Amino acid sequence: MTELNNLWLTETIRLREEHAGPLDDLEANRLARTAGGDLPTRIQHRALWLAERDGLTNALQHWLQGARLALIVMAVLAVISGAGLAFAALGDGQTPVNVFWALGSLLGLNLILLLSWALGLVFAGEHGATLGRVWLWLSEKLARDAKAAQLAPALLLLLQRQKLNRWALGLLVNGLWLLAMLSALVILLMLMATRRYGFVWETTILGGETFVAMTQALGALPALLGFSVPTVEMIRASGDAALNIESARQAWAAWLVGVLLVYGVFPRLLLAWFCRWRWKTGQARLHLDLNLPGYAQLRERLMPTSERLGISDAAPEHLHQIENGSSDLPSDGALLVAIELDDQRQWPPQLPKTVSNAGILDSRESRHKLLEQLSRFPPARLAIACDPRRSPDRGSLALIAELARGASATRVWLLPAPPGEALDAARLGDWHVALQQLELPFADSAPLNWLETGHD
Repeated sequence: MTELNNLWLTETIRLREEHAGPLDDLEANRLARTAGGDLPTRIQHRALWLAERDGLTNALQHWLQGARLALIVMAVLAVISGAGLAFAALGDGQTPVNVFWALGSLLGLNLILLLSWALGLVFAGEHGATLGRVWLWLSEKLARDAKAAQLAPALLLLLQRQKLNRWALGLLVNGLWLLAMLSALVILLMLMATRRYGFVWETTILGGETFVAMTQALGALPALLGFSVPTVEMIRASGDAALNIESARQAWAAWLVGVLLVYGVFPRLLLAWFCRWRWKTGQARLHLDLNLPGYAQLRERLMPTSERLGISDAAPEHLHQIENGSSDLPSDGALLVAIELDDQRQWPPQLPKTVSNAGILDSRESRHKLLEQLSRFPPARLAIACDPRRSPDRGSLALIAELARGASATRVWLLPAPPGEALDAARLGDWHVALQQLELPFADSAPLNWLETGHD
């Protein structure tokens, strides 16, 4: 998967949640927090996991396959169109070729659309959208995946932020026209190599000197590349009838090929290269817009205030004070809760029937929900499972203290390391010191007997 594809899937997930509501993402959020990194990285981890689960990753591959097939179809049509221009310009060789009519057939539509694209690029930035919409529509049809329909809008929104649409469309438009012009050039050369053509110019209202000046002006740039230009005598003589002179036929043929190459092929080649360069440089600057509501609301879930990134502010003089059993409500039962465990642990353990499982607190919503429950129905005994591989920062200790205030008696269970890992002795010592300052009992073994019976 490329970085563009990752951003694309992330944007697709955002659009899905914006239109259909939040997805079931508890597991995705936990895995993203475990992977670490900054917020954009975690948002991408979350989105890629959800995309894989919901089939969007496969839909993207199907869409890309459809896009390639659509591009091949359009390229074939461009080649056929270019060949048609060449056949229309030269004809079957039975009658002389009107050079300026032939030139108009070869370059007229191309130059009009080229000018239109350039003006649209300057004033609107989105010209060429018709070809782009055709390509997107054909890509979806060829993908044959219902979920792929969500991908095209996400791609357009993602590219619009860096104004890359114009360069992607420009590369598509100029690339297809380049193929058409190259096809016309090749067919033109093949026809001239296998048939004998005579060249004339005809007019009713223009004078002969006008055609002489136009022919020499158009042939000036091709002449710099070595293409011959008919002499003034040849041009004037061709106004009466096609010259049956080999040098004249070759001069007109070289002039026609040179003009097509310089004014038809080269501009499209340079513009396609320029658009590709702008696309590549702009693609490297693509990023998620964290100010969008869909991403902003993920901040607390993926980077909660109790994030284990070390202590960055000055330590308070006094830690949170705990007053167990201070509530006037009767307390009853036993409860086990865990704080931000990763997916390496099997949770919960097998519990006695009298012990309830409050799950894993890994988001602000889950914390608030449990604290509200404790305020209304305080348990007699509460065990809080913590992963001592994480640092005991003040966010964790504040949450433990707040939970402990909602129970008559609280114990902290410092979980053992997963198989094959060892706990950091210094970090485990930090936990012991912090919990002693909180005046909370703690244990390295499961306090299940205490939860069930109230004693060890």
